[in-house]
Amino acid sequence: MAKTTAGGPHSGPNGFTIAEIDEAQNLVSLFLHRAERLGDAPFLYAKIDGSWQPLSWSEVARQVTLLAEAMLTIGLNKGDRVVIVSENRPEWCIADLAIMAAGLVSVPAYTTNTTSDHLHVLENSGARAAFVSSAKLAKTLLPAVLNSPSVEHVIAFEPLKQQQVGTARFHTLSDMLTGDADAAFESVARRMEAVQRADLACIIYTSGTGGAPRGVRQHHGAILMNCGGAARVIAEDLGWEQESFLSFLPLSHAYEHTGGQFLPIGLGATIHYAEGLDKLAGNIEEVRPTIMVVVPRLFEVLRARILKQLQKQGKAAQILTDRAMALAERESNDQRRPLIDAVEDRVLDKLLRPKVRARFGGRIKAMVSGGAPLNPEIGYFFTGLGLPLMQGYGQTESGPVISVCRPKTGLKMDTVGPPLHGAEVRIAEDGEILARGEMVMYGYWQNASETAKALVDGWLHTGDIGHFDERGRIKITDRKKDMIVNDKGDNVAPQRVEGMLTLEPEIAQAMVSGDRKPYIVGLIVPDAEWARDWARENGADIDWTKLKDNPEFKAAVRKAVDRVNVDLSVIEKVRRFEFADEAFTIENHEMTPSLKIRRHKIRDRYAERIAAMYKS
Repeated sequence: MAKTTAGGPHSGPNGFTIAEIDEAQNLVSLFLHRAERLGDAPFLYAKIDGSWQPLSWSEVARQVTLLAEAMLTIGLNKGDRVVIVSENRPEWCIADLAIMAAGLVSVPAYTTNTTSDHLHVLENSGARAAFVSSAKLAKTLLPAVLNSPSVEHVIAFEPLKQQQVGTARFHTLSDMLTGDADAAFESVARRMEAVQRADLACIIYTSGTGGAPRGVRQHHGAILMNCGGAARVIAEDLGWEQESFLSFLPLSHAYEHTGGQFLPIGLGATIHYAEGLDKLAGNIEEVRPTIMVVVPRLFEVLRARILKQLQKQGKAAQILTDRAMALAERESNDQRRPLIDAVEDRVLDKLLRPKVRARFGGRIKAMVSGGAPLNPEIGYFFTGLGLPLMQGYGQTESGPVISVCRPKTGLKMDTVGPPLHGAEVRIAEDGEILARGEMVMYGYWQNASETAKALVDGWLHTGDIGHFDERGRIKITDRKKDMIVNDKGDNVAPQRVEGMLTLEPEIAQAMVSGDRKPYIVGLIVPDAEWARDWARENGADIDWTKLKDNPEFKAAVRKAVDRVNVDLSVIEKVRRFEFADEAFTIENHEMTPSLKIRRHKIRDRYAERIAAMYKS
């Protein structure tokens, strides 16, 4: 049964209500309302000199309003676009809110962008200014600024050696945070009275799984509707308490921008900014978050590590883990055995779950997975261990959330839950999922042709294939454009096959192919740790990239593929495979910043290798 606070299921700490999110005119007004109520309470945390240092709600509001007025003072005008290039940190949030508070349009950009990527965003958006956090990130941004005809100002969070790039003027954030704070606050508050939910808040560029990134025009209401719907899930299913978020996914991605920044603002929560993926495990234990916004790839890696640790603890730990997974799956399918499962639950609560939960800080009540499909086995694994994993679904074009799994409708891991409050979803005749509601974008920035394809009669054509189950939960079978159609006309969902392959301990990443071909083939990246262990045991080179031509090594990986093939249909089976030259990464442009594989990039790079698998 969901917990509720004294104010009822739709109210939380400090007397905040979901109605305040639903009725907010714009994102800045919602923030200022929260800041006035919370005052000196901590809001944003960053780790400085080994300890977590907070900025209060009132201090963040002071900086936001001063920065907003300073941007207008240097000559920026209503509607101008301003790019942000920064890792997750308090200044990211402050800059984002200040841009909107000045009546400007925020344009987040990925820290992994190349100079040409930055130039595309600058030119396409027509940005007049750009925030950059550090000298490291300036190295790729400033050459793009030099070649951009529109950028007139660069604002740095940290001092830069460069003070001139073309005609652009340089400013530091500290220099812009001066003036009369009370007057700035009043000026922003008056300006926000004219900003409505339908007004443009930001342009978020898609992470580009295919083709050049397109600028999605997100209005204030799209993000606010997402926040209100997500807040309802928390209040009704989990209990709205004093929430704490750990931000580590890129804030330039719509998922983190809405779920990791504006949702916490709506909830009156704190945000801690992780030091990086390499320190994430330690940060989780220190921060003890209550809610985490995550992507499936992270949990594939964590699951593999936990399984290896359990193997060292002997069969008893492995048996308990298997029981926990089975229990979670039975519960999601309404197949619980009342007496036996109750006993197993108590045993797991005593012997296994506390240890696992402690590694995640001990306060996690939900991890919301999005950005890519979640393999059901991953979901049952973590939920069974006492870390409920709620899979969400959506895309940048929908603010980005369309639906999310909810405990009260069952955490069935092969679904993405019912539509969010206010979201309307229907299935087209060809199986495509269509969505309508305030969360849907008004279109792509300066791209009428693509807008016309995506939006038809007010319905967003998601490009995903799926259906509703008996409880009204959406079940996605694949991406329409990614669907493999073999030479006999049979459809194969590649993400399902790839997901099963990467659950094997020998395989870290996989991409399957077979469009208009007689069978499915795969490109495989072996698990580096497993490969090192195999090499030591077999007296071979421990670098897996040098083992690609070793027939015994390939035979060992073949066994993993064969295990997966047992559970696949005839048309899905992976008949042949080859190794990739290196892992698929953001740096080599074979993964998006949200850790989805870029199929077109991988297919182009390995075209000859893929073709060769059909020749003999």
